[in-house]
Amino acid sequence: MNAQATCEPVVNDAVSGSRFVPHALLVVVLLLTCAARIHLRNIPLERDEGEYAYAGQLMLQGIPPYKLTYNMKLPGTYAAYAAILAVFGQTSAGIHLGLMLVNLSTIVVVFLLALRLFGSLAAIVAATSYAMLSISPSVLGFAGHATHFVVLPALLGILLLLKAIGENRLTFLFWSGTLLGLAFVMKQPGFLFVIFAGLYLIMTQREQRIHLLALMRKLVIFSAGALLPFAITCVFLWRAGVFSTFWFWTVSYASQYATNTGFREAVSLFSGVFPAIVAESLGIWLFFLVGFTAIFWHREARSHSSFLLGFLLFSVLAVCPDLLFRKHYFILLLPAISLFTGIAVSASADLLGRSIKHQTLGHLPATLFIVVLAGSVYTQRDFLFSTDFTSLSRSIYGGNPFPEAVEISNYLRAHTKEDTTIAILGSEPEIYFYTHRHSATGYIYTYGLMEEQKYALQMQNQMISEIESSRPEAIVFVNVGASWLPTDHSQTLIYSWARQYLHDHYRLDGVVEIHNTHSEFRWGDDTNAYQPHSNSVVYVFGRKTG
Repeated sequence: MNAQATCEPVVNDAVSGSRFVPHALLVVVLLLTCAARIHLRNIPLERDEGEYAYAGQLMLQGIPPYKLTYNMKLPGTYAAYAAILAVFGQTSAGIHLGLMLVNLSTIVVVFLLALRLFGSLAAIVAATSYAMLSISPSVLGFAGHATHFVVLPALLGILLLLKAIGENRLTFLFWSGTLLGLAFVMKQPGFLFVIFAGLYLIMTQREQRIHLLALMRKLVIFSAGALLPFAITCVFLWRAGVFSTFWFWTVSYASQYATNTGFREAVSLFSGVFPAIVAESLGIWLFFLVGFTAIFWHREARSHSSFLLGFLLFSVLAVCPDLLFRKHYFILLLPAISLFTGIAVSASADLLGRSIKHQTLGHLPATLFIVVLAGSVYTQRDFLFSTDFTSLSRSIYGGNPFPEAVEISNYLRAHTKEDTTIAILGSEPEIYFYTHRHSATGYIYTYGLMEEQKYALQMQNQMISEIESSRPEAIVFVNVGASWLPTDHSQTLIYSWARQYLHDHYRLDGVVEIHNTHSEFRWGDDTNAYQPHSNSVVYVFGRKTG
């Protein structure tokens, strides 16, 4: 492959001789995506969204990340949420509308990337594939996970890198690095795309026999751009006085977390998640396999094999750092899958269209893709066209108290003062966001307290100390397994402390019992004689007077 191959589309166009048609089709895809995401905008927030929303809400109040929110994620997505909340309002609908703009922008970049490399047919197929895959409940694509915010700057950086290589523009090279560095600041797996881009830059420059000093100069410029977002982040957090907390959570604790999953557990997690992701849009994944083989049987596709295989490899690696294989991690893989899908249709159309006797066969791959796309929509019809978002949340998240968090928060807002704190014993930061109340502790998640890692007991003691010092006006105890994820080896100090502390200082004000089909809400005196029978119950306590 040569440098020129990174800049010009090489697969024959099968959409139309007019440049208007593929762009018109892209507009249709964007409008349909808008319609679907606007329809789904009122789905209750889940806990990751709650974390980002609460941190973004605090940033709008001038409170930096890691002061009232402890977490191992880098803060880029917090800043993105702050911008979304400032523009669209501090509601779940506003967050999902902001996510819609991120998703639409990513679809456009997927289109432009495929167009630059493979032509208009591949571009519209890739964009459509990404639109379909990235909204799927199989990857929790409707929710505002950090992976969405990683993909957009990463793809923009890669697109700009191709332009920088093709036009030998050092300025583009710097900004390419900056965008890829921004992907890293959004969440740590974004660093894999920085590595991919750097290696691809080296490979293309060596193939052009660029002088070593010129190559080093380009690498320095690219690396400077890639380091800039993280350097700015560190300076900001240092000046805000939270750098040591930031470093502990994103480096010290994160290193423990990333090595906490064994190989057998990882295989079990992967086998429990990935088949369902594929089954949701099986036809598109089959096209991906065809596109993967095209680099062996289609000359033009093979000319980009280094880029394609490298991008796919590092996309896979980005899904794997902690070996937990959560559904939304696979969003990082979807752009690569979509590009290969576009190649499958375009290369097949090019191959079949060469037949003099049966040139109409060239339209068969695109027709088959449309059928597959319709099948994916049909498979996901209950999700895409649902009007009961409480039931929809329950069907996706099981007994997690995401719909209930809205009503619990309404109660807390009505029964606590604006300038007081609340505490949540469990991992439901969306309640902090909904209530517009500050947390009495930075531990907005309790997963770390239950993990088999050396900081677990230290974390429990710190959470206890922070709650006792803050004397929160209300405490929510989330008796839901998924909100704690305890193991047989978890430290249990926090449980024994909570029982005694709540008994001595708080009264029971609310009980929310979660069932498969409905939830029971009891407030005030109605809690006295109520005995919950479910394994998923949320208790709301108010501080005793006197």
